[in-house]
Amino acid sequence: MTAGYTAVRDGGAGLIELTERGRIRVSGSEATMFLNGLVTNDVKSLAEHRWMPALFPTVQGRLIGAVRIARLKDGFLIDTERASHDGVLKTISRFTMAGDFRVTDLTDESVMVSVQGARAVEVVGKVVKGIGADLPRNGVSEIDGVTVIRATHTAEDGFDLVVDLARAGELREALQEAGATPVDQATFEILRIEAGIVRFGRDVDEKSVVPETNLEDAVSYTKGCYVGQEIIVRIKHRGHPAKKLVGLKADRSLEPGAMVTSAAVSPKVGNIGLGYVRYESIEPGTKVDVDGVEATVTALPFIRGSWYE
Repeated sequence: MTAGYTAVRDGGAGLIELTERGRIRVSGSEATMFLNGLVTNDVKSLAEHRWMPALFPTVQGRLIGAVRIARLKDGFLIDTERASHDGVLKTISRFTMAGDFRVTDLTDESVMVSVQGARAVEVVGKVVKGIGADLPRNGVSEIDGVTVIRATHTAEDGFDLVVDLARAGELREALQEAGATPVDQATFEILRIEAGIVRFGRDVDEKSVVPETNLEDAVSYTKGCYVGQEIIVRIKHRGHPAKKLVGLKADRSLEPGAMVTSAAVSPKVGNIGLGYVRYESIEPGTKVDVDGVEATVTALPFIRGSWYE
């Protein structure tokens, strides 16, 4: 196990680089209305200084991108995977001429890092005064030019911090001095898979139909009209997708292929992966054949860390 893995999983705090993700600011008096018509979750219900997951679907109910939408004092901050950044930016930018709806791409002028682990609140609190355990799990705070978002990428407690590019070195150094251990990207990938967190461009892509992605927490079935709603709701209430993304565990190593989208050897769980199985096989405990390897469908996340305490 690497020092970064141990820090995140065994009661410490790890520092993870998330700057490659896209960051887009949306503002204007009509921002809520326009966004609500483009995503699967109910932006109208999102309170200031809170965040929610959401999906941008096509009219056919396929995925453009999975995002997090944070409501700030003066608009919204959307962050998404690098692979879906261009698609999301193009989708929302089309509406800038339709009303008071302004879009600014902040990706190249900001950085985002995350502190993950049971000691995350302690570490972040030393660096950003005023941040503590009282910030809700979906909470957002803006303090002295730092946007702090309480969120997990590992199934452990965590905080994402967004600052201007000029302050990047200062922030990273301060977090390490406060006790955060750097986590390399290979280790972060293991932690992500253990947490059962879907990645655009790997586990889901533009060919994925929203109901098969296991991203139900990003979909509201009670909100008003949005792009792709008819197909998504029809699949939900009149049937089911042919396949669905699940957790897989095996005695032998799993390799990405026709069924498996992400795989790792977990120091704590063993050979695990994320992949698609036929709908009739999605119940945890079901045995499935994965390219000649017997695997067991497993509830996600594989590890329920301090985020769930």
